[in-house]
Amino acid sequence: MDSTDIREEWADRSGEYSPAYYAYYGADETSELVQSILAEHVEQDAAILEVGCSSGRHLAALSDAGYSDLTGVDINADALDVLAETYPDLAATGSFHAMAIEEFVTDVADDAYDVVFSVETLQHLHPDVDWAFEELARIVDDLLITVENEGGDPGEVNYVDDNVPLYYRDWNAVFTDCGLTEVDSIDGKRDTVRIFQAPK
Repeated sequence: MDSTDIREEWADRSGEYSPAYYAYYGADETSELVQSILAEHVEQDAAILEVGCSSGRHLAALSDAGYSDLTGVDINADALDVLAETYPDLAATGSFHAMAIEEFVTDVADDAYDVVFSVETLQHLHPDVDWAFEELARIVDDLLITVENEGGDPGEVNYVDDNVPLYYRDWNAVFTDCGLTEVDSIDGKRDTVRIFQAPK
């Protein structure tokens, strides 16, 4: 699959791993973990961006915890419809964009967000758009948090449902090469959480 095929797969996703699927399950332990990391590092008025926000369950948990400047981007336009139905208060107060991450980041100013985070999203970006990681590092002013599957060797590809590629990467190497500093990591059951600090 090339990068266009992958974008189309996620833009049209239904059933398992779709926006409705995630809305049904709602906030989870990852939502709580992201919230706890933010509570240690930033104030509640921090500008926060989630890339690959789907139906917004993690951002909704942050909103419930008092964070008010929330932005999400997802390639699946249906995700934002589901978000509006499931989390109407979040939809009314947040800023949401239906587009590919690599399209969104190019128009964002340097240091625009205090926090940028992803949950099992960056692992699905095709190697053709690896340049987008440098863009994420460019637009974050304080913390970048990745919650991604690191269960394979970097460069290896695993297929979910036989048709959705998961690209294993060394996220420490990816973002330290972009000028960020890893300040903490947490090994989970399936994912590794990495917390990066932007240069001051």
